[in-house]
Amino acid sequence: MDGLLIINKPRGWTSHDVVAKLRSVLSLQKMGHTGTLDPETTGVLCVCTGKATRLIQYTSESEKEYRAVMKLGVITDTQDVTGKVIKETKDFEITRGEIEEAFRKFTGRMMQTPPMYSAIKVRGIPLYRLARKGKEISREPREVFIKDIKLLEYSGALVKFDVICSKGTYIRALCFDIGNYLGVGAHIYGLERLRSGGFSIKDAMTIEEVEGLKNSGMLRSRIVSMDRMVAWMPSVRIKGLWDEGVRHGRGVPSEAISRIEGDFCKDDRVRIIHSEGDLISIGVALCSSQEAEAGYKEKVLKIEKVLV
Repeated sequence: MDGLLIINKPRGWTSHDVVAKLRSVLSLQKMGHTGTLDPETTGVLCVCTGKATRLIQYTSESEKEYRAVMKLGVITDTQDVTGKVIKETKDFEITRGEIEEAFRKFTGRMMQTPPMYSAIKVRGIPLYRLARKGKEISREPREVFIKDIKLLEYSGALVKFDVICSKGTYIRALCFDIGNYLGVGAHIYGLERLRSGGFSIKDAMTIEEVEGLKNSGMLRSRIVSMDRMVAWMPSVRIKGLWDEGVRHGRGVPSEAISRIEGDFCKDDRVRIIHSEGDLISIGVALCSSQEAEAGYKEKVLKIEKVLV
């Protein structure tokens, strides 16, 4: 059972809780998720099984899409609905136009300071553990990319919006920063992940659905293949004589290639496909696809990850 399960994480569960439950349901130990969701956040949690755990680093890099509800006028110590209120602003007037202007302000590349209540580790200790002890330490701002923010509803103090963003973006921190920009403060009131890379909430399964499909013998049809997990990468199919060399981590010369699908540049990651059509490794390009097709004299790809 090597592949990816698209899970609809329930509210109140940690990402670790979901993986632990699936290990029990599927009687499978080799398993891991591709990006932590807070306990109060619902939606798409991608869980890799078996050999597919070797692809976690590639699937976790993709952009995310969320549906969020932000509450204006209230700041909490956790930046979400579970925290203690530390500041409240009443009787404020914020227009829809001001919110849309704030969204434009926070679209694009920017530096974001991760919240104390996060899973980021400092000297091996998750920040949330320090925060629970009342400690606050300096955090280095990190660059994030907000591709788009779309206002859906604004009623009273509640603002519903969709956001598409890069890996590592904290929507709690985004709401906190927008609230400060508007001058009234804010915290995240509700959050659902709609998409992680190419994997959408419409394809997600509940834990109960996974268990039912497993018991009926139909679960395999819902497992995303390893090749599809990294389908965003260009691919190179190799000739049969070179299969064994790739399995042992040897680089790929131009004469080993039977077909190239998609363009790549030097240093891009590339899927390496077995002569019979299976994904066997991930390589890093040492030249462009055009140079490879022209008979590049040196190795075309070095092997980064062997999957078989």
